[in-house]
Amino acid sequence: MNNQEIVAKLWQEANVLRDDGITYQDYVTELTYILFLKMSKEQEQESDIPEKYRWDNLIKKDGLELKNFYRQLLMDLGNSEIVKNKKINMIYSNASTSIDEPANLEKIIKDIDALDWFSAREEGLGALYEGLLEKNASETKSGAGQYFTPRALINVMVQLMRPQIGERLNDPAAGTFGFMIAADQYLRDQNDNYFDLNKKQQDFQERQAFSGMELVQTTHRLAMMNEYLHGMDGRLELGDSLSASGKWMKDFDVVLTNPPFGTKKGGERATRDDLTYETSNKQLNFLQTIYKSLKKNGKARAAVVVPDNVLFADGVGEDIRKDLLNKCNLHTILRLPTGIFYAQGVQTNVLFFTRGQEDKDNTKETWIYDMRNNMRSFGKRNPLTEQDFADFIVKYQADDLTKRQEDYDSQTNPNGRWRKFTIDEIMARPNTSLDISWMTTESDEEDKSLTEILTAMNEKAMTITTAISELTDILEGVDDSDE
Repeated sequence: MNNQEIVAKLWQEANVLRDDGITYQDYVTELTYILFLKMSKEQEQESDIPEKYRWDNLIKKDGLELKNFYRQLLMDLGNSEIVKNKKINMIYSNASTSIDEPANLEKIIKDIDALDWFSAREEGLGALYEGLLEKNASETKSGAGQYFTPRALINVMVQLMRPQIGERLNDPAAGTFGFMIAADQYLRDQNDNYFDLNKKQQDFQERQAFSGMELVQTTHRLAMMNEYLHGMDGRLELGDSLSASGKWMKDFDVVLTNPPFGTKKGGERATRDDLTYETSNKQLNFLQTIYKSLKKNGKARAAVVVPDNVLFADGVGEDIRKDLLNKCNLHTILRLPTGIFYAQGVQTNVLFFTRGQEDKDNTKETWIYDMRNNMRSFGKRNPLTEQDFADFIVKYQADDLTKRQEDYDSQTNPNGRWRKFTIDEIMARPNTSLDISWMTTESDEEDKSLTEILTAMNEKAMTITTAISELTDILEGVDDSDE
């Protein structure tokens, strides 16, 4: 039995939990509490778990005794006075269960115990857990995949950033820590699973190379579990990167991230006092946070997923784009296809940039690659694959511009996917907009499915909603009586 089959069996337990009124959103969290104990046993890492709460004791109990025992277990493992391991405390912080029927709890525990754990260990328990998270994201009823970053996109972004041993990496919107785990795997593949490294280098990779911050506690819990199962022990904080608690994130060599979309609603605005421009637009704040967190050595780099509005927002949005173009070399923009995220109508891009040694005139030209037009249809049944990026990867990594030039010439190849824009051309554009499109459909016929038509309508509606939201923010505090 491979990990994919084990994930499918684990997901079937959702049917048991639904009988107890538990939603898909809570399912993986409930499962994580139990899986942590089982996986700790399988990895022979139970020393920091009180003996009475280890797997072999849990599996012996049943009925009401099991229910009461399990609820006490959740409280005690999150108590730093009882358990001294900080990571365990964080995984079980404020943990509680909604499983009310003892028979359901007993069934889940016994079903998990009966899985093929030998095969799971062979393929890697971290890979198993990652598969479970991806399954949750792909389940439309769970809502977890609204902005789930496709694994293929994560792997390509890591590959193009080429992290190196000894570099410090960060994700200020860590989610379930997917970017950092992919970067760790990339480096393991390059260095014989770190056996090529000396002890000091191995310790650095385990404890200092990868870091992140996540705002939502339930997601942070999953990230901690994911990190633990992959043998990583870096700094993974619970908190808001856009608040003062995120100011520790600085002097990184590489940032890889997909920040949350939208505007800050209610409460206070971002409280960081080290961002140059104030805005309620979260992506614009994250963008400032990211390029500010990179080392000013001309080598530190980032790959960041952003929605289209970051490319064209006026006012403070334009100011932040100009600041980015000055402080960094924004050398490449990848326009991503529609439909790769499970939320319909989300139009996104990847910004690739390098922090300059100085804060002025770092961008000389920007190459834009269009994967959005004249592409195959994407969706849950037609997911994005790494093969879809093959042409982009070859041209991005070209030692010279020959391969890019092949489809650059707008006269001989008007539908070529690459275009280069000098900084003077960009600055001359209205609103300094980077929202640039030139490709046209290869057919003049309107041959769109109902889904494609609805998606296009939804895209326009989202653009209007975003514009209204930003206008509302601008008009906050304006008193009509003063006019």
